[in-house]
Amino acid sequence: MEIVSPASHEKASLSTRVWWWFETLPKRLTAKVIETAGNTKKLAQDDPRRVTHSIKVGLALSLVSLFYYYQPLYDNFGVPAMWAIMTVVVVFEFSVGATLGKGLNRALATLLAGALGLGAHHLANLSGHIGEPILLGLFVFIQAATSTFVRFFPKIKARYDYGLLIFILTFSLISVSGFRDAEILELAHKRLSTVLIGGSSCVIISILVRPVWAGEDLHNLIALNMEKLANFLEHPSVIEYFKKSENGDSNDDKSFLQGYKSVLNSKSNEESLANFARWEPCHGQFHFRHPWKQYLTTGTRTRECAYRIDALSGHLNSDIQAEPEICSKIQEACTTMSLESGKCLRELACGVRAMTHPSSAKPHISKAKIAAKKLKLLLKSSLWEQDADLLAVIPSVTVASLLIDIVNCTEKIVDSVLELASLAHFKSLDPTVSPEKSQVGQGEPDKPLTEIACPQVVIIVDGDVGCGLCPVKVFTGHVRLWTCVRILSCLVKTFTGHKPFPET
Repeated sequence: MEIVSPASHEKASLSTRVWWWFETLPKRLTAKVIETAGNTKKLAQDDPRRVTHSIKVGLALSLVSLFYYYQPLYDNFGVPAMWAIMTVVVVFEFSVGATLGKGLNRALATLLAGALGLGAHHLANLSGHIGEPILLGLFVFIQAATSTFVRFFPKIKARYDYGLLIFILTFSLISVSGFRDAEILELAHKRLSTVLIGGSSCVIISILVRPVWAGEDLHNLIALNMEKLANFLEHPSVIEYFKKSENGDSNDDKSFLQGYKSVLNSKSNEESLANFARWEPCHGQFHFRHPWKQYLTTGTRTRECAYRIDALSGHLNSDIQAEPEICSKIQEACTTMSLESGKCLRELACGVRAMTHPSSAKPHISKAKIAAKKLKLLLKSSLWEQDADLLAVIPSVTVASLLIDIVNCTEKIVDSVLELASLAHFKSLDPTVSPEKSQVGQGEPDKPLTEIACPQVVIIVDGDVGCGLCPVKVFTGHVRLWTCVRILSCLVKTFTGHKPFPET
């Protein structure tokens, strides 16, 4: 009988593993390539603007590279032409606001630091050969320490942090290089020129080629966050909670919508988009001095409501059973508060997205407040008996109090959106009609225009109306009365969600 030593057995096992690794290598590489291709396709499909942005960056770099490839341009700038390429790499961002902000920061910082660097070099040169390096070192220390400390201010860091970094770099480069290089003025001129060329190339391509506006992204993000909260509140989770309490265990799915959770962590994204939007020029319906700060206020109040919804979701999914008798008493009020608050938030989101005055949200919040008031009176009354189990009462009362708090938060969101609509001059959906009133008989529409005593009716609406659910055609001018009635009926049906009848 042959005895195999442990060393030979380990050697055979190692060789087997190596052989298996080489044997499965093609399959693993193929699977990895397929997985990477799938992730790449999904990344591009999620936001096609990413593909466009990549092409724009490549185009900008190709253009500024001509300073190296084209001999006449290279003769004018020489090696400092590389600063144009570096500027494109560090300045070109995804949105127009971010690109414009970085470009202006870099250009102004380079101009200011270059001028101060020349002044520092001139003053140090007056002190003689011995005192020049001492003064230059002192100037570099003072400006670096001061600029670094200024970067700690929150407002400065949010908007001008990159500019301060470029200021420190350029001042140190100009002042220190001047100690060994006699042509310091030419160096500063070439650096500023190449930075301006690279930055302007980024800004022009970013604006002209499929621009991505940070202001529009912030605008849509605020509306989307309110829609996510509405999706939860309109979901029958509250009703299922009370049914579960009445029937014991419920076989329904306990997993409610979780889209609201992304709202909880949206603060940093909103602040970044608001900072970028302030740099952007007028575009579309976003004019000069657009109230971007009010968007942040609306986003803050939306997150406050999301925190309440998160707490409500935890209680709705709790295993603690509520008292069926109490649940039956407060079920109607709680359901009304949840549904009406959700409808209100959805109307607000629709109004913000279409930039129209969200007047239709007021009736919903009024109904929710009435239900909350009734629930408060019910909670203050003798809702439970003297010997009631507190552990069975607390869950229902907690859910009710959270819904009341959500109604209060929704009301704050309504006030914030109404203020935003006033500051941003949102369009009003109420048509302006002449005060003259008349009625037309059922048999009169077929009569000629000259035989009908029709008043002059003018309907004025700025832009399109509706939320994209149903297109409406609005006319301005003198029209027949039955046509006015038809248009008004179309508008009413559009705002109520029904498709208007086709035109004849």
